[in-house]
Amino acid sequence: MVSYGKVVSTTVELLRKAETKLDEDVISAIRTAYENEDNEIARINLKNILKNLEIAERKNVPMCQDTGLPVFFVEIGRKVNLSFDLSNAIKEGVKIATEEIPLRPSTVHPLTRENSGDNTGIHMPVIDFEIVEGDSLKLTVIPKGAGSENVSILKMLLPEEVSKIPGIITEAVENAGGKPCPPVFVGVGIGSTFDGAAKLAKKALLRNVNGMNEFERKILERINSLNIGPMGLGGKTTALAVLVEIAHCHTASLPLAVNIQCWANRRATAVLR
Repeated sequence: MVSYGKVVSTTVELLRKAETKLDEDVISAIRTAYENEDNEIARINLKNILKNLEIAERKNVPMCQDTGLPVFFVEIGRKVNLSFDLSNAIKEGVKIATEEIPLRPSTVHPLTRENSGDNTGIHMPVIDFEIVEGDSLKLTVIPKGAGSENVSILKMLLPEEVSKIPGIITEAVENAGGKPCPPVFVGVGIGSTFDGAAKLAKKALLRNVNGMNEFERKILERINSLNIGPMGLGGKTTALAVLVEIAHCHTASLPLAVNIQCWANRRATAVLR
C-alpha cells in the first residue's frame, strides 16, 4: 500500500532531482545546439549552460536561483487504495524540500504579496489529478519559473483561424525575446477549453523533446529563424523544441495556449506501487 510518508519523501526527492539534474533528452538538445552553433557569443552562452548543469549535478544544488513554483501532474490507478489526503502529503513534501534542498520561497499571496516562506499556500502547490487504469501512483513535478511563465500566452481564436496558429506561436516567442532565458522549450495546447488549453500546453513540456512531429518541427524552424538566440544575444537556436498537445473543442471556438519554458526544462517522475 502507498503510504503518506512514502509520498512525502518521494515528493522531496522528485523536487531535488528536477532542480539539480535535467533529463538526458533536454541535455542532449542543449549539447546539439552548442555543437551546431557558429555564432561565437551564442556558443559561449550554451557552453556556460552546460557547465552550469555539470556543477549543479556534481554539487547537488539547484541549477537556477529561480527554483520555480511546484507544479504536479498525478496519475492515480483505479486499483490504488489511499487512506490519506494525497494533496496534504505532496504539500508536506514541498515544505520539507524547500528547507532541505533548499528551494527559494517564491510563493506569495496574489494581492498582499505576503510570502508563505515554504512554497505552499492557497491552491499551492498546483496539483492536477487524473484517474487511470492500473495499481500504481505516478507523480510528476515540473517546477515553473516566472521568467518563462510571464511571457506565456492564451488566446481564444475563431474556428477559421486555424492557419494562424504557427504564426501566433512564433510571435509569442518573438515578443518574449530574451526574457525567458532562451533557448526555450515551447509547450503548446490547442483545443479543449480556456483553462484546458493552458493545462495541455504545460503538460506538453513533459514530453521527450526528441519526439517532435512535422507540424512541430516546421514551427521550430520558424522560431529559430528569428535569430534571438541563447540569452537573446543572437544565434541559430532560439528554441530547442516545440511540443504540441491537442484536445477536441467546441465547434464555435479554438483555444490556443503557449507555455514557454526556459532552457532549464526541469521535470522528474516517480511511480509508486
